[in-house]
Amino acid sequence: MKILVLNCGSSSLKVGVFDVGQTTTEVFKASYERFEAGSCSYTIRSGGKTETGKIALGDIAAALRALPHILADNRITDIDAIGHRVVHGGERFRTTTVLDEPKIAAIEALTPLAPLHNPANLLAVRVAQEVWPSLPQVAVFDTAFHGTIPPRATTYAVPKAWRDAGLRRFGFHGSSHKYVAIRAAEEIGVPLRDLHLVSVHLGNGASVCAISRGESLDTSMGMTPLEGLVMGTRSGDVDPGLFGFLSRQLGLSIDQIEDALYSDSGLLALANSSDMRSVEDRAAKGDADAQLAIEIYAYRTRKYIGAYAAAMGGLDAVIFTGGIGENSPSMRRRICDGLEFMGLRLDHDRNQSVELANHAAPQIQAYGSKVRVIVTETAEQLMIARETAAALAPMAPVPQPIPVAVSARHAHLSRPAIEALFGAGYQLTPAVPLRQPGQWAAAERITLEGPKGRLERVAILGPERSRTQIEISRTDGFELGIDAPVRDSGKLEGTPTVRLIGPAGSFDTDGLIVAARHIHTNPADARRLGLVDGMLVDVHIGDQERGLVFGKTLIRIGANAVTEMHIDTDEANAADIRANGEGSLVPDLRAIAVPNKEPL
Repeated sequence: MKILVLNCGSSSLKVGVFDVGQTTTEVFKASYERFEAGSCSYTIRSGGKTETGKIALGDIAAALRALPHILADNRITDIDAIGHRVVHGGERFRTTTVLDEPKIAAIEALTPLAPLHNPANLLAVRVAQEVWPSLPQVAVFDTAFHGTIPPRATTYAVPKAWRDAGLRRFGFHGSSHKYVAIRAAEEIGVPLRDLHLVSVHLGNGASVCAISRGESLDTSMGMTPLEGLVMGTRSGDVDPGLFGFLSRQLGLSIDQIEDALYSDSGLLALANSSDMRSVEDRAAKGDADAQLAIEIYAYRTRKYIGAYAAAMGGLDAVIFTGGIGENSPSMRRRICDGLEFMGLRLDHDRNQSVELANHAAPQIQAYGSKVRVIVTETAEQLMIARETAAALAPMAPVPQPIPVAVSARHAHLSRPAIEALFGAGYQLTPAVPLRQPGQWAAAERITLEGPKGRLERVAILGPERSRTQIEISRTDGFELGIDAPVRDSGKLEGTPTVRLIGPAGSFDTDGLIVAARHIHTNPADARRLGLVDGMLVDVHIGDQERGLVFGKTLIRIGANAVTEMHIDTDEANAADIRANGEGSLVPDLRAIAVPNKEPL
């Protein structure tokens, strides 16, 4: 499938054409900017050649209308669909969406949340409908990747009426953060689900994202693209009290203040330039304003990296991307200096000699650094192309139902734990066999104790394990007063400690988790269902009108496993399942793959 990708900003247009199949190849790339006096600057890469210059196109709409001729001149024909970057999807648009008039109107209604971005994105949609009226138009939202951020990070502590009106944090640059996380995992050679990453996208717009085990956990931008880091013309974090102060002191209206925070702040306000290259040049010549701007920019970014490492309970790699992140060795160094306490140390020679051709992702940390530092070009347009193609793919047939079992709180005990709780040499008593071969529930019970309360008569599942693991629900965690992380079974690093109490004594241990939902299956059933060990799938449980889709369900294949999905009691209550139920796989329309590394 040949996908035309349009990334339309307020003052520039980026264009890509991708052949999407088993691999994804970019066959055409162009950018148009500096629109003035009836012309603009352009760069085109196609057929292994690069062309730059000026062209008589007075605005973005004119550039969009000229695209069919420009593509034809570069032997690009037979476009199948058009994918658009849309910055803000609000609450409604959580996934890639095929556009129609009601959906376009709904996106337009979100303009107050992204006044610099959504109108430009919709301009591209409208002109594309005019130029290519028979082609499907697909929106890929910056906010969609952040749909996994938990309420504790998306909720503002403001009156309920405001929250009910839609006031919450969303996050942006989702396609960029998703791509660089995938690319970093490939470079490191570790599954994305096993990594804690901080993605640092630094450009005219800038944001940091905490990516914990493949999911966005938090990000610096909020309800709008204004929150967070210092940017080219945007302020980033400010005290919201400034609205009242500036109204009283300077007589400014809300619109005036908001416009200034978007367009007259950031580097532009601090150093009279929104271009970091110019700011760095002036700082090197002794300009005090430029020097302060750089210090503020680096400090704010470093502060977010440290905060997100704490939020994830660890950090495996920091990834720099975006125009500044990719091209400014001095800014990367300023941001990383001071993070040595986390085990992050740069190799300054490697930092100075980064080469990013052909989707390279060089590591620039020093030998012995506990945290990797990676630099890579972002590939937002490639991600948009792949997600556009996936959204238009034919629906796969619905497979046979998968049994769903509710897994109540329980413990898997190690030998030291068993002896501390029940006495030296004690052997657990198998009482009830479980569906998974070789597993059983013991006759014995234990108590869990936390700082707030206790959970009595907690089941023990056998056989014993080499390391103790306790699985509870989020509600159980509130009863104990302990914030247990969502983890795959066996992924116990950095988990909180809980006290186990048995008839012979107590045992303090880490290993307390909320078990990530998963499906056990065997090789034969996996082949029948098209599943691969370690993949993540969506599962629909319940009837069509009131059922729920449980996303990111882990596939675990074992030689003799019985096919069965396990969810905890909170999830079961949400789906109105009392003990057992059935679910069906949702066809995957959002396949993710790293691009091939062939140059244009």
